[in-house]
Amino acid sequence: MKKPVFTGAAVAIITPMNADGSVNFEELGRIIDDQIAHGTDAIVICGTTGESPTLSDEEHTACIRYAVKQAAGRVPVIAGTGSNDTKYAIWLSQQAQADGADALLLVTPYYNKTSQAGLVAHYTAIANAVNLPCILYNVPSRTGCNLTPASLAQLAKLPNINAVKEASGNISQVAEIAAACGTELNIYSGNDDQIVPLLALGGKGVISVLSNVAPQYTHDICAKWFAGETQESLQMQLKALPLCKALFADVNPIPAKWAMNRLGWQAGACRLPLVEPSAAVQDQLETAMRDFGLL
Repeated sequence: MKKPVFTGAAVAIITPMNADGSVNFEELGRIIDDQIAHGTDAIVICGTTGESPTLSDEEHTACIRYAVKQAAGRVPVIAGTGSNDTKYAIWLSQQAQADGADALLLVTPYYNKTSQAGLVAHYTAIANAVNLPCILYNVPSRTGCNLTPASLAQLAKLPNINAVKEASGNISQVAEIAAACGTELNIYSGNDDQIVPLLALGGKGVISVLSNVAPQYTHDICAKWFAGETQESLQMQLKALPLCKALFADVNPIPAKWAMNRLGWQAGACRLPLVEPSAAVQDQLETAMRDFGLL
């Protein structure tokens, strides 16, 4: 059995920006502290929600170092270090390890993609190059590449392959992963609208966009499930569905950053090519946030 990196809700944290487009580290620190104060079980830094594709190498590594220092051991810090270039992913992963990250989040290769054999080789090379738990990230809607249960069963044999963040949206596939990998691979939901279904299949929690705006609530969905209060957990999941939908009414993290700004955080704008949400999406977010009780 592999000990999970965390149990519960990890925030896929935004990267706040200053007016000039630079990283607002002071605000990032405030957000990290607030997340931890409101029950977040881990910080995922430099993921998709953190706009990692538009961070320079210097910014990427600086954000990881800053998150590690700010968290100060209170919760695990999971560094997004995936790439479609295996050599670069290894370099970034080794940098994150040197900078004190507790684990790595590794998205499947995108655009150039690869075969299942290539995925196994890619992840094997990264896992063998570090001494940290690796969470593999399967999000076919973004990458055009699906990490199958059979491939995960192979990869789960490696000591450093700890978990998968499953964002395929395919509950049947998640069941197949659980059946194929058993206790050798932890499963996290990558979709906020599927937290409870994943927990019901043996999942250990969620890596969450919702947690940016509702950290305590997202933590509590998981905590209630693990405490045996499954009906309460389910009702919380169902109540959050309109807000989850609104947070993905445009390309992530456009809605999440808008919502954080609306709540008074200095999240700033997204970097191009991401732009402000349309008036219709803003209205949807406003309504969902108000109905949920955030405003």
